[in-house]
Amino acid sequence: MPLPSNNIIVRLQDVSLSYGHTPVLQGVNLEIDARDFVVVTGANGGGKTSLLRVMLKLIAPTSGQVMYLDNGVEIDNLHIGYLPQKNAIDNRFPISVEEVVASGLYAVDKPMSKVERMQQVRLTLQQLELEQLSHRHIGELSGGQLQRALLARAIISRPRLLVLDEPLSYIDEVFAPRIYDILSQLSAHTAVVMVTHRPALVTRLATQNIKVVGCGIDCAL
Repeated sequence: MPLPSNNIIVRLQDVSLSYGHTPVLQGVNLEIDARDFVVVTGANGGGKTSLLRVMLKLIAPTSGQVMYLDNGVEIDNLHIGYLPQKNAIDNRFPISVEEVVASGLYAVDKPMSKVERMQQVRLTLQQLELEQLSHRHIGELSGGQLQRALLARAIISRPRLLVLDEPLSYIDEVFAPRIYDILSQLSAHTAVVMVTHRPALVTRLATQNIKVVGCGIDCAL
């Protein structure tokens, strides 16, 4: 049964995006409610990451509107966790796994003591099985370990919206089921938007399937 409209937290209305004279998205209309799990697919270079970046307001659309909503009222900011593609991260930056994960709490409005913060970091490290790597420099990590650290950073603050750009990249087949379990648990209280080349693996979680095609999107519930 569809959720009432006041549960919508993100609305894209007639959104178009061009880079110079090259159109990337055109006339996109999309609504995401508080308990959606949106799976985004499409060809490489087809605009999936651009769609996420517009949704996150990291780039402004050429035309149209991106709105964040709370109980049907437009708000300026939405509590969002974001996992970018791994190749967008400079692993030469001198920071430990623990510090990366803790950085996900910086934008939390609720006051937290140092003890509370460290407890939340410890629990999230455990969730992603990163305890033994907590003091390791991110440049020393494998691709899969770094991906898990970045996912931990994205989820630690328990955001209202979690945006994931190819979260299973570099994750081995042994640990992948653990990622699915984590996302399944999160989807009970967090809206998830996930770009993936392996949609069949999360079909059971999806409430919307979006395919980015020809500057637009095809949507299916």
